[in-house]
Amino acid sequence: MNSLPHDRSWLLAKAEPTALFHDSMDRWISAMVADEHGGGDSSEDIVVGRIRAKGNGIIAGISVVDRLVVEHFPDCTVTWDIIEGDEVESGDQVLDISGPAVQVLRCERIMLNILGRMSGIATNTASWVSQAGSMGVACTRKTDWGLLDKWAVHVGGGLTHRLSRADALMIKENDLAALAPGIDEEDVAVAAAVSFIDMESDAEFTVIEVRDSRQAIAAIKAWDSLQVERSGCEKIVLLLDNMGPKGCAEVHQILMQENLRAWCVLEGSGGVVHEDLEQWIDSGVDLVSTSALNRGVSPLDLSMKIVGGD
Repeated sequence: MNSLPHDRSWLLAKAEPTALFHDSMDRWISAMVADEHGGGDSSEDIVVGRIRAKGNGIIAGISVVDRLVVEHFPDCTVTWDIIEGDEVESGDQVLDISGPAVQVLRCERIMLNILGRMSGIATNTASWVSQAGSMGVACTRKTDWGLLDKWAVHVGGGLTHRLSRADALMIKENDLAALAPGIDEEDVAVAAAVSFIDMESDAEFTVIEVRDSRQAIAAIKAWDSLQVERSGCEKIVLLLDNMGPKGCAEVHQILMQENLRAWCVLEGSGGVVHEDLEQWIDSGVDLVSTSALNRGVSPLDLSMKIVGGD
């Protein structure tokens, strides 16, 4: 798969999680801890809790669990037996957590929820990526756990897409109405909207939603004019909305015939399901985007048992 602007994982972590990712972790973790209302009582005796996988999958969420323990259960220590992105099988040991029994038991369910959900998303994404071959697979901004979902998709080999509305420019139907009011012809409105783009700040990653080949051609020609003026080479992303594999293939062929295909990244979106991936692969799109990577996904089954203590 060629490099696509939809990979924003570097904004979440490099060698370590970024401030952006830490801020998101802290908000989600704080809510989970608060919902436990203290988590009940137990002794201060030191115990060891061991988490094992009860199913096969890919582990994601290590940095989030580490953040949880450091910030909210500081008397506990976590020792990992795997690294982020490792495959596990049922029975495999994932981690040991040692500390006062009251803290270990209070954080048990939160740890299992984080690891279970994020690992389930990573596992599901890996299945999509394996089936998609050289075609990219991206999630959308339809997330339940925000950047935690995005990171889990990345761990599974998928593309994060833009992390927020501010992360990259996306021009959709409502944006067209705001940017080009009073223009009834949609292809003219698309061209007008593209002409307003600030190329110095947005050329690297701009997405415009189109619904037919006329809009696609109008967008690319307007983009081409802007790039010629600045001697730029970045591609515009055309989000082919609800066209299906057949409709996207038609747009791809028309753009090839018009010698415009090199100026764009084609993203198929809307109603993308795993069973249709073979058709999408043959459609000519560079990637598909779908919330099915991270929504309605079964979590990886994990459990913790107390295995030792002082």
